[in-house]
Amino acid sequence: MKRFSFVLALGFVLLLSDKAAADESLSVSIFKADVTPPIGSPLCFGAIKPAATVEERLTARGIVLFGNGKPIVLCVADFVVIANASHDRWKEALAKAAGTTVDRVSMHVVHNHDSPGYDASAMAELDKVKLADVMNRRAAHDKAISDTAAAVLEAVKRKTPVTHVGFGNGTVNNFASNRRIIGENGKIKIGRMSSTRNPKAIAAPEGVIDPELNLVTFWNGNTAIASLSFYASHPQSYYGRGGMTPDTVGLARNRRSQDTGAMHIHFDGAGGNIAAGKYNDGSPEARAALTDRMEEGMKAAWDAQNKSAVTSKDIEWIAAPTQLPWNGPNDEEQLAIILKNPEAKAKDRVRAARDLVYYRLWKEGRKININCLRIGEGRLLFFPGELFVEYQIAAKAMRPDQFTALAAYGDGGPGYIGTAIAYEQGGYEVSRVSRTGPGVEAVLTAVTKKLLDAD
Repeated sequence: MKRFSFVLALGFVLLLSDKAAADESLSVSIFKADVTPPIGSPLCFGAIKPAATVEERLTARGIVLFGNGKPIVLCVADFVVIANASHDRWKEALAKAAGTTVDRVSMHVVHNHDSPGYDASAMAELDKVKLADVMNRRAAHDKAISDTAAAVLEAVKRKTPVTHVGFGNGTVNNFASNRRIIGENGKIKIGRMSSTRNPKAIAAPEGVIDPELNLVTFWNGNTAIASLSFYASHPQSYYGRGGMTPDTVGLARNRRSQDTGAMHIHFDGAGGNIAAGKYNDGSPEARAALTDRMEEGMKAAWDAQNKSAVTSKDIEWIAAPTQLPWNGPNDEEQLAIILKNPEAKAKDRVRAARDLVYYRLWKEGRKININCLRIGEGRLLFFPGELFVEYQIAAKAMRPDQFTALAAYGDGGPGYIGTAIAYEQGGYEVSRVSRTGPGVEAVLTAVTKKLLDAD
C-alpha cells in the first residue's frame, strides 16, 4: 500500500498483556443473549422500513477467555452499528460482568442491515430536538446491553478448560465482490452495492477481495467448545422490507452451530468496500444461495483445521489506543443547523447527530482501541469502523509466517475507513459516510505493524 505522511500524532502502543500476572490454566466460557427488538422498532438507524416480522432472531454472542491476566471478552451482536457512547456502555457492562477491565473487551457487530443501529451519544442529541426513539428504541438498546451482560455473568460460572486451538482457512466462492469499480480516469465508474441487476456491474470482475474465511476453534480434548470465523464482506442479501434477520452470515453461522455442537461466532472482516453485488440480484433465492456458499466456506475452514496444544502462557492481549483523522463532509456549525432544522428529513437529522457527536469526540482527543489477541502462532486483530479490505490483505502480508485473522466493525463512530487512494477516487464510501480522511492509512499501517511485530 502507498505510504502517506500524517500530522496526527500516533500514540504509543500500550501493551496490556499482564505478562507479570500469575499463570492460570487456560479456559473459556461461552455466552449468548437474544437481542431482538420489538416489532415496530426502527432498523438501520431509521433509514429503512421499521421491523415488521422476525425472520430469525438476533443475538449477541461471544466468549470469555481466562488465562495469563484478567479475562478477555470477545463479543459480536447482530446489529448494523454500535458506536460512540453505546459502544462504551457495552464494553463497560461486559467488563463488569466478566470481572475484567474495559481495555480487555472487544465489541463488534455483524453489520446486517435489517437490525437496529445504536449510538447513545447521537440519541442524546436527537432527544434535544424532540426526535426521541427515531433512530432506535432506547428501551430495546438498554435491554440488549443488560441481557448480554447477564448472559456473561452466568457464563463465567461455567468455565471449560482449553487444551488445544485449531486454525483453519476455507474459500468462500461466488460471494464477495468489490463495490468500487474504477474507470479509466481513475475515478469511480460504477458503485456495485449489495445487490444489482445491472448487467455491466455483474459482468465486471470481482475486483480486490479476500476470498479466505479464517476460523479459530477452542477445543477441550476432542470436544469443540467455540469457533470464531472471520470473513470480509457486507453480509446482506436484501434488506429494508421489515424482516429482522442476521442475514447470510448469521444464518450460516447458526447452521454450523447446530451441525458441530460448538458455539459459532462470526466476525465481519474488513468488508467496508466488499459486498455480494456481483452474485446477488436481491431475491430470496439469492439469499438462500449466498447462505449456502457461506456455510460451505465455514465448513471448509473447519475441516482444514490444524490443532495444536495451548496453555495460558500462549495467550497475550495487546491494545493500541488510536485516534483517527477527521474528514467529515460538514463542520460542527453546519451539522448543528441540519440537526435542528424541523424541515429536514429525519434520516438526514439522524446522520447529522451521528456526525456531530463523533466530531466532538474527535476534537476532545478520543482514542479507539485497536486490539490483537495472540494465541499460540495465531494473531486475531480487532478494528473499528467499516474498514476497507486492503487493510486486511496488508495485515496478512505483513506476517505470512503465521495465521492472521481480522475483525472490523468494532466502534462504528468513524464510519467507512478507506485507503488513501480511495479518497482520491471518490465514491459513496469515502464521501458522505466516512468520518476519516486519507491520512488514516498511514495511522493504521503503523498500528498494524506494531500489533503484529512486523516492524
